[in-house]
Amino acid sequence: MSKRIIIDPVTRIEGHAKISIYLDDAGQVTDAEFHVVEFRGFEKFCEGRPFSEMPGITQRICGICPVSHMLASANAGDALMAVSIPPAADKLRRLVNLGQIIQSHALSFFHLSAPDFLLGWETPVAQRNVFGLIQSNTDLARAGIRLRQFGQEIIEVLGGKKIHPAWAVPGGVRSGLSDEGRAKIRAWLPEAYATARVALDLFKHTLESHQTEVEVFGNFSSLFMGLVTPDGSWEHHGGKLRFTSSEGALVADQLDPQTYFDYLGESGESNSYLKSPYYTPLGFPKGIYRVGPLARLNICERMGVPQGDQELANFKSMGQGAVTSSFLYHYARLIELLSAIEFVERYLDDPELTTGPLRADAGINQLRGVGVSEAPRGTLFHDYTVDRDGLLQKVNLIVATGQNNLAMNLTVAQIARHYLRGQEISEPMLNRIEHGIRCYDPCLSCSTHAVGQMPLRVRLIAPDGAVLNEVARG
Repeated sequence: MSKRIIIDPVTRIEGHAKISIYLDDAGQVTDAEFHVVEFRGFEKFCEGRPFSEMPGITQRICGICPVSHMLASANAGDALMAVSIPPAADKLRRLVNLGQIIQSHALSFFHLSAPDFLLGWETPVAQRNVFGLIQSNTDLARAGIRLRQFGQEIIEVLGGKKIHPAWAVPGGVRSGLSDEGRAKIRAWLPEAYATARVALDLFKHTLESHQTEVEVFGNFSSLFMGLVTPDGSWEHHGGKLRFTSSEGALVADQLDPQTYFDYLGESGESNSYLKSPYYTPLGFPKGIYRVGPLARLNICERMGVPQGDQELANFKSMGQGAVTSSFLYHYARLIELLSAIEFVERYLDDPELTTGPLRADAGINQLRGVGVSEAPRGTLFHDYTVDRDGLLQKVNLIVATGQNNLAMNLTVAQIARHYLRGQEISEPMLNRIEHGIRCYDPCLSCSTHAVGQMPLRVRLIAPDGAVLNEVARG
């Protein structure tokens, strides 16, 4: 005699998804599921292509984080060629990835998530969006838009285009950083620092009145995974993998991404096109782990830059062991954003950035190669198997959003159990459940978003098919 509530579509995320909430006869939530309802097929239609084309092809997976796929793909090409890329090329790739982190985190905070907790959960849905934020606080909204533009400028200065730059290639990069480009990036730094600080102070102030959200928006035990340097510092490109527990204990460290299949498994479920990776020593689903900003800050011991280290210390004080609340993905995202700006400034003063060759040249030396990079949303794997001519025989992509799939399902269930009682369905309650997904900033496809409000219809249906309650918008 269970009942089901459907939220379709989930709004203010990248891509298309819906949520199912299951109730018992007493109106209590028994379970919830996050369904990704689109299918892309990149892994199959890339077969037969030359591996050298993959950085350009796989960028088209996404219009928000194309740089992430370009870099992971180029890294996989490096592995197939069995080369170490020149130091200048490595640092240039790192610089463009910092630009990607800045633009994506700014988009997530200011455009997609902040309207909920800055304007208020009870704000009418027609105003609770980036346009409402512009009306409410024009200066803040404009600063957020320009901060994203700063990240895009870094990408354009290096790659020639803000979106889908044909720049990183197996063995290195196509071009370096010009003096004019360096000056252009440097001129943005004071404004970027100021906006990052405003956002951090604003969110920390917001936390004073959002302790319930901290407690119930995805607050549970899990593993955390991401890249770290050999000394345990924050890493976003290169490095080795580390797993820690919710108690802050080290589970595994300095794992080679080239052999990820020895410790990561992927489970497929009938209710979603999104795979569910898990840590194989614990099995499925006990091997649940989270990736992305929250995970990266939990596993690292330092950011490696002064302001970032100061904020990291404050972040770590919010948990006993690890910080387990997914609502604090927002805080972790802002700390990474500030740290990325600091690293950009450091690279601009690095003389090695503009010296030496930019590309290592070689043929196929390995028939399988894995590329890994930290995308804004988490660790990204590109796994390519080729023949002796460099033609792809098999492709496997493990994206950050997939690795958070189990966590997102637990999150929507936790929020629904807290707010949903009986047959009463309110729009702010629905939005809180949706926001649990926004905490992870999922990137489900490269689809574009329509201007305006997406339609939403939720029906509470009895086992005999009778509609007990219905809410529609749009």
